[in-house]
Amino acid sequence: MDKIEGEVLSAIPPAALSLNLTRAAIRMEHSQTWRIDKTNSVEDLVICLNGRGHYHVDGEPRTMEPGDAMLIRRGERFLGWNENPELYLGLAQHFTIDIYGRHNFLTQMDLKPKVRLTRWPLLEPLARHYRRTAPASSVTLAQHHLFMVLLIAYVEDAFVGWRDQSAFQPEGADAINIAVMKAASMISAAPLDGDIAARAIELAPYNPDYFLREFQKRIGKTPRKFQEFKRMERAMHFLEAGLTVSAAAAEIGYADPYYFSRMFKRTIGISPREHIAKVRQSRHGGLMMLDEEAQAIELAAVPARGSN
Repeated sequence: MDKIEGEVLSAIPPAALSLNLTRAAIRMEHSQTWRIDKTNSVEDLVICLNGRGHYHVDGEPRTMEPGDAMLIRRGERFLGWNENPELYLGLAQHFTIDIYGRHNFLTQMDLKPKVRLTRWPLLEPLARHYRRTAPASSVTLAQHHLFMVLLIAYVEDAFVGWRDQSAFQPEGADAINIAVMKAASMISAAPLDGDIAARAIELAPYNPDYFLREFQKRIGKTPRKFQEFKRMERAMHFLEAGLTVSAAAAEIGYADPYYFSRMFKRTIGISPREHIAKVRQSRHGGLMMLDEEAQAIELAAVPARGSN
């Protein structure tokens, strides 16, 4: 079954992030004679496609093999070389990414510097396309969007935890926005953990009552109701993948499928079986539940019962 959406970045509003590719993508193709020793003023994401590359990043040894992604943070000195006869092939992209236009997004997180991308079978064709189509001296809109997919994949696999606010010291609205974002992200990443909503509130650097009000103002739900919504989103995924109602209930921690059905309807607005029916209908040209405007148009076009 596909990996379920709901990772650490799933609760971050897209408009909160600003990605800037600071130069054209580097189409790495390095022989045994290749050596590099430099420091960048921006972040650098490196992805290996073929061969093997060796690095020392601020003195720490790293070896890159196909499917590996490595972040070299701004200001880190790195040495690289290829000691094998096979070409070391990959891509590197210099970039910055800010949150709310003022804070370096990557400094908000502790990240593993190098990871094996868990979705590499899906990401490899995209990474090769990104490298192959990169203009020699410019950045295109398509490159910008494709890189965001690769960057998110790296962050999801590399994420260790959120740093406390002393690492970046936002003020005013930025501070509460980032705190709510972190709490919502924690809940989204682990909605089956019964204590996750309480822990998210506890970790927020605010009075709990104040934080609850601000969370609900921004998310539209209390942390506990948001957690339940995220649980039911996972159930929707399982139902759409073909699991029975009982099996989907068990996957998200409900032993009683009847109680699960009641909670599903209370949270989503329709029963699990009605959701399955709508999914089947949409596959044959019908509408999904969330297509409100289209449904309103369709319903307006249907004659009232008894009319000619």
